[in-house]
Amino acid sequence: MMQWDSLWLNLHLACMDDGYGEVRNAAIAVKEGKIAWLGQQRDLPSYTALKTHDAQGAWMTPGLIDCHTHLIFAGNRSNEFEARLNGVAYEEIARQGGGIVSTVRATRAADEAGLMLQSLPRLRRLMAEGVTTVEIKSGYGLDVQTEARILRVARQMQRDAPVRIKTTFLGAHALPPEYAGRSDDYIDLVCNSMLPTFADEGLIDAVDVFCEKIGFTPAQTERVFQAATALGLPVKLHAEQLSDQGGAALTARYRGLSADHLEYLSEEGIAAMANAGTVAVLLPGAFYFLRETKYPPLAGLRAAGVPIALATDCNPGTSPMTSLLLTMNMACTLFRMTPLEALQGVTCHAARALGIAAETGTLAVGKSADFALWAIERPADLAYHIGDNRIQARVFAGEVTFQ
Repeated sequence: MMQWDSLWLNLHLACMDDGYGEVRNAAIAVKEGKIAWLGQQRDLPSYTALKTHDAQGAWMTPGLIDCHTHLIFAGNRSNEFEARLNGVAYEEIARQGGGIVSTVRATRAADEAGLMLQSLPRLRRLMAEGVTTVEIKSGYGLDVQTEARILRVARQMQRDAPVRIKTTFLGAHALPPEYAGRSDDYIDLVCNSMLPTFADEGLIDAVDVFCEKIGFTPAQTERVFQAATALGLPVKLHAEQLSDQGGAALTARYRGLSADHLEYLSEEGIAAMANAGTVAVLLPGAFYFLRETKYPPLAGLRAAGVPIALATDCNPGTSPMTSLLLTMNMACTLFRMTPLEALQGVTCHAARALGIAAETGTLAVGKSADFALWAIERPADLAYHIGDNRIQARVFAGEVTFQ
């Protein structure tokens, strides 16, 4: 007789392992935080369960995954948003101390408690939509002390909340004011001081760079990639958002987990990503907020078989969004993705983008029992509704966090 910690009955599964991977009239069992059995309810073996839940015909998906966020920061830039809409040029805003520098200034001034107080509500809003895994980047400190502070707060969130946090070191996000005109010297600091120190402290799961004309050059990016690789850390990249710098191909050369944004991605970059298994992460929130007109090459990515993930890109400057459900709708309406592609983008493909596909992202025996239960008629409803959260329950590692 099977002995389980909990059993969910009377539900429909979207396993996300082969298309939607639908299993109707199903059940799913949990033991020690992992999926122990799933299938049609009529096929249940003899069992005992400490807890039994009646889903009453709801749909269950894997817990959603937000695989690209800048969630920890201080301050607010709605004043710049208003100024731009009133005709003030971004360059003028920057000259007045705005832009990324304003967020860096506010974040440097905040202690760990202050950063947690400002950032935790953003995490909770994601969790309230069935998100069970969140990637959090640093990059609003741009000095040793503040970058470490951001990463420590992210690790504390993992300990305090029922959610999986993957940390990404993005020290090479922008050039701090004190290094104006000395970008190579700043990359020295990133590679020789920040990276090894944070790696030794266990604060980093992956390493990212903003490779762009207003960010860092491909050569500087490769220096960071080399340093990360020497420490055994996987890499990813903000690539081809504003121009084609060949960043996606560079990332593929280092077997990077993902290349993100990709509006200006070339055919060569697509081919390199396909060969390396690098995931494309599209960020429709930033596309929308910046009123971008250049679309990511969805047809080319599809034809090459590149997995496509989606994320909120939650950040104060270009995507102040904490709704992964809205991200799915935007991907369908703006990029013409299908509802299936959108749901894959925040489950199985998002897990690949974080290097955790063996742990989560699909419903399968042996994987973490991370679920979201929805009052919907079909899985496509998750991308269809706007501002209508149909969640009924969220389960992380087998524990119900709300119902």
